[in-house]
Amino acid sequence: MIIPKYFEDNHIFGVNDEPMRAYYIPTSPAQDPDWKIRTETDRFLLLNGDWKFRYFDSIYDCQEAFYDEGYDTNHFDTLPVPSNWQDHGYDIHQYTNTRYPFPFDPPYVPHENPCGAYVHSFTYKKPEGTATYHLNFEGVDSCYYVWLNGIFIGYHQVSHSTGEFDITSALREGENTLAVLVLKWCDGSYLEDQDKFRNSGIFRDVYVLARPQNYIRDFFVQTQLKDNYTAADVTIPLTFAGESIPVSYKLTSACGCVVAEGISSGDSIAFSASDLTLWNAEHPYLYTLTLSTDFETIRQRIGFREISIKDAIVYLNGQKVRFRGANRHDSDPYVGSAVTLEHIRKDMSLMRQHNFNAIRTSHYPNAPEFYELCDEYGFYVIDESDIEIHGVVNLYNLNIWKEGKKNPFPPFLSDNEDWTDSVVDRVRKNVMRDKNRTSVLIWSMGNEAGYGCTFEDALAWTKSYDPTRLTHYESSMHHPRNPKRGKTDFSNIDLRSRMYAAIPEMHAYLGNNPDKPFIQCEFVHAMGNGPGDIEDYYQLEEQYDTFVGGFVWEWCDHGVYMGTTDDGRKKFYYGGDSGEYPHDGNFCMDGLVYPDRTPSTGLKEYKNVHRPVRVHLVDAASGTYILQNNLDFTNLKEEVYLTYEILQNGMAVASGEIRDTELLDVAPRSKKTVQLPIKPLENGACSVIISSHQLHEKPFTPAGFKLGFDQIMLNENCTDTLTALLNAEKASADSCSCAANGTASAITYTENDRVITINGADFVYVYNKLTGMFDSMIYKNHSFLKRPMEMNIWRAPTDNDRVVKRLWYEAGYDKMTQRAYNTTVEAQEDGSLKLHTTSSMAPIFRQRFLEIDAEWIITPDGIVRSSMEIERDAIMRGMYSEYFEDVTENDNPFQPNEAFLPRLGIRLFLSKHMNQAEYFGYGPHESYIDKRRANYLGKFTSRVCDLHEDYMRPQENGSHYHCEYVSVADDSRKLTVYNEQPISFNLSEYTEEELTTKGHNYELEKSGYTVFCIDYRQSGIGSGSCGPQLAKEYRLDDTHYTFSFHLKPEIL
Repeated sequence: MIIPKYFEDNHIFGVNDEPMRAYYIPTSPAQDPDWKIRTETDRFLLLNGDWKFRYFDSIYDCQEAFYDEGYDTNHFDTLPVPSNWQDHGYDIHQYTNTRYPFPFDPPYVPHENPCGAYVHSFTYKKPEGTATYHLNFEGVDSCYYVWLNGIFIGYHQVSHSTGEFDITSALREGENTLAVLVLKWCDGSYLEDQDKFRNSGIFRDVYVLARPQNYIRDFFVQTQLKDNYTAADVTIPLTFAGESIPVSYKLTSACGCVVAEGISSGDSIAFSASDLTLWNAEHPYLYTLTLSTDFETIRQRIGFREISIKDAIVYLNGQKVRFRGANRHDSDPYVGSAVTLEHIRKDMSLMRQHNFNAIRTSHYPNAPEFYELCDEYGFYVIDESDIEIHGVVNLYNLNIWKEGKKNPFPPFLSDNEDWTDSVVDRVRKNVMRDKNRTSVLIWSMGNEAGYGCTFEDALAWTKSYDPTRLTHYESSMHHPRNPKRGKTDFSNIDLRSRMYAAIPEMHAYLGNNPDKPFIQCEFVHAMGNGPGDIEDYYQLEEQYDTFVGGFVWEWCDHGVYMGTTDDGRKKFYYGGDSGEYPHDGNFCMDGLVYPDRTPSTGLKEYKNVHRPVRVHLVDAASGTYILQNNLDFTNLKEEVYLTYEILQNGMAVASGEIRDTELLDVAPRSKKTVQLPIKPLENGACSVIISSHQLHEKPFTPAGFKLGFDQIMLNENCTDTLTALLNAEKASADSCSCAANGTASAITYTENDRVITINGADFVYVYNKLTGMFDSMIYKNHSFLKRPMEMNIWRAPTDNDRVVKRLWYEAGYDKMTQRAYNTTVEAQEDGSLKLHTTSSMAPIFRQRFLEIDAEWIITPDGIVRSSMEIERDAIMRGMYSEYFEDVTENDNPFQPNEAFLPRLGIRLFLSKHMNQAEYFGYGPHESYIDKRRANYLGKFTSRVCDLHEDYMRPQENGSHYHCEYVSVADDSRKLTVYNEQPISFNLSEYTEEELTTKGHNYELEKSGYTVFCIDYRQSGIGSGSCGPQLAKEYRLDDTHYTFSFHLKPEIL
């Protein structure tokens, strides 16, 4: 082997690498102080670009000293740096969630350990006034050996940390050759089992820094606010490379005014600053600190802020604060983890536009410039160390029992003194590099790694080094302890952190005098169609100040772009699509944005739940409302103005704007009763939509940008459209009744053993006596049904149905049959015809479980009125316990008798040409009982194809909740469904069966129909793909239902 086996020694984290320091870019004193990007500076040389590259399937295949001077690399390929080699045809894309991609045998990794040999030539001219040179790698997965001009420079591991090497003795003026050997796995990979694609290579920037002979090596800006948060004492300990030297310091405001300045000749700087503007996410005000020696200048932007806890409530600068956060991976479908600043800005732009104020760097430190952007744009950061040991959950016979419950994180590494140095090193690297970042409020020790002595030591070091920030570690809840070690130590953890805690659990903690603030470091899992319970968690924030918010899992779908289909549809691969083993399928497709950053409806839902202004109705007649300011630091009048639209029957009929600063004078996190110039209209359904808008331009959002809205119903009337439909139907019935005058019905029918054929003046309908549904409906010579009508309880399982769908399949909900037992026909006095049918639904291999008593009335105009009384067999609800014998309500709140229904309704197959929809209900986005806050009740029109939400893995989508009516039409015909009690509907080009069976959106094939699902209701969406299961109030789990609707065919 051409290298020493540092990569299998868990006590070697680096060889010849420099101790970690704070991130900064030094310049010469002559450098323009207003430089914007580091490549503009005079002592920074970026080495990114096309490098020579050769891939080996195993480190044992790399036999030649490719790093020697003069080695011929003509047979090497070319690879861009930074990049992941998997994105360029080497190795294989592999996604795993918790499973290690290799056998668990720490510190050893497989002999078939892929590696990449990199060679790069560059020309260097040593800047004037410099004498020391450092080579920096900001991210390499997983470990690497470095040579310069044939000389071994060093070794580094910890993939997401900066490796810095002194190359002074090897660097030449002129041509230089840099060689790097990167291994896919090392002993550190046991600590890097994060839920992501397992990418490899040099994926962040590589550069050279030039320094003087003696220089400031490290510094730590520490601020202590005082005088009621108007002033601060500033202390800056300094570390020098060599003897201490005089340092000039200057602190300037954003407008360039000098706040403090002086000279220090010791090992620290101390001064006071007054009349400060504090930093927070709503107003991220930054000062500029300049440290200068005779030969070098360091510029650091800093903000003044203080985070603290009092009575289990988190405060920032003395004000209560909430985290509206997202878990963000470095992930892009085209470049993998090698994201650029533009990728990061794009994410931050979308987050800001959707009312986020916080980011958790799941589950590793981001590139240093990421934090500078968070400082500048205003994001609170949980800065997480590069640690996850999730794979231990898959080990046999290592589960430790505590209090009768399995611990999911065997402490094989987390409570192992032999691995303490490894864990502490990773935490120290994170803290030391990012300690001067204003946006970092919380240090996180890592993710899903269990608890024990390794993390106790890491937390103790963190608190001793930086007591000014909070500490976080969710996995401390998993703490089986070796009795020899004594009591578990939680004293250095500031927050009670949980993942996916159900609301009952949160009430139990928050309502019982909690000793620590509660934070959800992961919650409302955003996989596929969802999340559906964001509003419920918001209401908990309103109830408890000790619940400081949470971080959605997660920001983006992780997909790998693999080209397009023949018809131009993009293909994004997930786990298993590359043939890898093991893999975890589409569990990486769990973001609020699609891989290409297209917002999902879940992101829109999140935005409006967390709108900065909420409006509550007090009295519609007098125009009395309550304005609620949900901002933490900003009076509404400083940042927001309002607009309103009055809707009559779902259409805007009046509008206005409210910029009155006296009216909008609402302090942060407070409410105010106001009079608004909004009054209800007498006729039709009347509501008002009150929207908040940004008053001034900000980064990512222009003046006037819409921040959110409330819809307030001003009366309880139904729409004029529904009223007209019902009145027309009644008038027609009255007319027919008078005309009939007791004579025979205007409708005739014939029947045989199978069907009843119903003939009216303008229609012929065929009713199937064996199913209790219509086989065909022909109205004025136009066919409306292309296939027989059918009862429908199935929906294509959403990702959030991933647990309960096992019960659904076991119950046979996806393979239902329908049988009618008896049908009677009765002519009515008004000339209509009434059919009465008793029927049932049953799975192919189970007993019947829905008993349906249906009444169908066909009017002489061809309108069909249906009313069904449906009984659900409670015995069928209690059959399915085998999956959940060993779980508790908190683990999985499905009890054995709760195989609730996916949906309940009927399904029609219409001509594919009937592709224009109009409806009054929750729109314009898909809506469900628990996922509708981005929608409002209104009148909408849409093409059927545009109602489809194109999830990466096909599933139920596009429903519209609480609709009074919906019509679907082509140029010649229209079918309208309406009802006094609102219904839900889907219109789609795809069948539920197609959405159920296909694994990718680009595989979907259109049915050739417009598939029209008319639902009594669907069960809610929730966020149960990785979290608490659907709340009972959103489940379709009653034993009796009354379902009615009207069908009205028309010719245009």
